[in-house]
Parts: sequence; structure tokens; C-alpha cells
Amino acid sequence: MALGPEIFTARDGGEWSNHAAAILHTVTETAIQSHGRCLLALSGGSTPRTLYATLASSPWKDRFDWSRIFFLFGDERCVPPDHPESNFGMARTALFQPLGIQDDHIVRMKGESADPQAAAQDYEAVLRQLTNCPPPALPTLDVILLGLGDDGHTASLFPGTAALGEREKAVTVGFAPTGVRTRLTLTLGVLNRASVILFLVTGSPKAPVVRKILTPQSEEDRVLPAALVAPEAGRLIWMLDHSAASQLPAHRQAVWNFFP
Repeated sequence: MALGPEIFTARDGGEWSNHAAAILHTVTETAIQSHGRCLLALSGGSTPRTLYATLASSPWKDRFDWSRIFFLFGDERCVPPDHPESNFGMARTALFQPLGIQDDHIVRMKGESADPQAAAQDYEAVLRQLTNCPPPALPTLDVILLGLGDDGHTASLFPGTAALGEREKAVTVGFAPTGVRTRLTLTLGVLNRASVILFLVTGSPKAPVVRKILTPQSEEDRVLPAALVAPEAGRLIWMLDHSAASQLPAHRQAVWNFFP
């Protein structure tokens, strides 16, 4: 049975990124203590970049056991790894290179592939090998970081697309309405098998969609992609700054504001 969301807020800027780092440290350490490693799927975008910069700086860079963390990706644009829109490229610059993460601890989606369907199948095969999970079961990752689009999308699962309805595959091809259209993405089934989902959301432009996801008022709100993320037996954590949380009910924010 899916558990309800744990919703934390912090003041904008450095306080938010430090609290996000603290949560990530706790959940990765839990995975490492449980089974000796942590499979962590990263997200792209400006908000995760802020967290990655914090993780790569003192004191956080010395607190994590990076040797036991293996980095995967929740989605990727179908571009080469050195393209400005590459999620891997951003993570490499902001996180992997500053921390000296070894290549054998990084499992990237091959967005540059001429055949996105084959690239999705290849990534699924790698996930299944890493997790010792033959089909038809879906792999369980320890921690998945997610962002949130203004339209309610998360990873590269966009409203009304075939990728959102995929129930058998672990990785599929997604299509965005704007920007780099073709994407590779984990499916909703894999997201909902995760031990921990950590949504990272900041900024007042995200406040309306945060309200729709966390306090839905209509069936339309309830079927937005991010609203369908509900881990079957894991934790669902939202780390918001005050701007992103500004349209949540005032009487609830006081309860949700975990950090003073």
C-alpha cells in the first residue's frame, strides 16, 4: 500500500539545498547499511544542479560514501553526452567531475543512439542486471530524484503520452511537447517500485502545479504524471522551498514545515 507524501519546506537558496542534501544523505546511508550499496537515479534540470553543486562542496562531499553509490538516470534527452541539454552532461560537470566519481559507478542512458527504442531496451537490460530482476518483475532502485514540470510532468513522462501508460517496460521512449522532443525515461512502474522517491522543487513558478499535485481538486489534477508517483512500499518525499510551497494551504504549511 502506497504511503502518503512526506513534505518538507525550507527557505529559498542555500537552506533548501542543505536540507535536500541532508535528506539524500540519510536515505543513501540507509540503503548502504541495508545492502552495501545505493542505486541512485539522478534528475536533470536547474533545481537538481543546485543540489549537485552543494553535494560537491564542503561539508557534504566528505559525508557521503561515494564509493558505494552507483549513479543512474531517471531520464535523458536524445542528444550526445556533450550537448548542453544532456542530463548526463550536466551531472558530469556539476557532480561527477568535482567528486572524482569513477566511470564504473556511472550508468548513463545513451541519448545519442540513432535508435532510441534500442537504447531504452539496452538501459532496461542494465537495470535488470544491476538489480538481478528478470522480467516480468520491475527493478527496484534505492533512490530516485525527480523534478516537476509546469505541466505536471516528471522524468520524461508527459501528460497524455504513451510513455505514461507503459506498464510492462522499465525504460521506454518518451516524447516532450517542446524542446528536445525524443527522450528516454524510466516508466511509472519503476518509479513506483523505488525505495525512496525524492521530488526536488523550487521557485514560485512551480507553486500552482505543486498545489495541484499535493492538494488535488479535480480528477484532472489526480492524473497528472507527478500525481501518479506513489511508491508501492517506499517513501515519497517532497523537498520544497517556500516559494514552491506558497500556494499550499496555510494551515498545512505549518505542519509540513519540518525544518525550523
